[in-house]
Amino acid sequence: MNFNYDKETDSLYIELSLQPSFDSEEVSEGVVVDYDKTGHIVGLDIEHASKNFNLSSLNIKGFTPKIDVQHIS
Repeated sequence: MNFNYDKETDSLYIELSLQPSFDSEEVSEGVVVDYDKTGHIVGLDIEHASKNFNLSSLNIKGFTPKIDVQHIS
């Protein structure tokens, strides 16, 4: 699972699978769900992310993930 934030567009993409996106659906204003060919969710695109979420913290409960933090200017 990858979290990709684009500061220029203020969008957050949450990549849930490495499968390519085949179809997309806007499920709420500014929230698009991407699906693969079999209908499984592969990603979520959230517009205006910093206005809707606190992006300075990420809490994951229930397991200890391997974390690779990259800061790209």
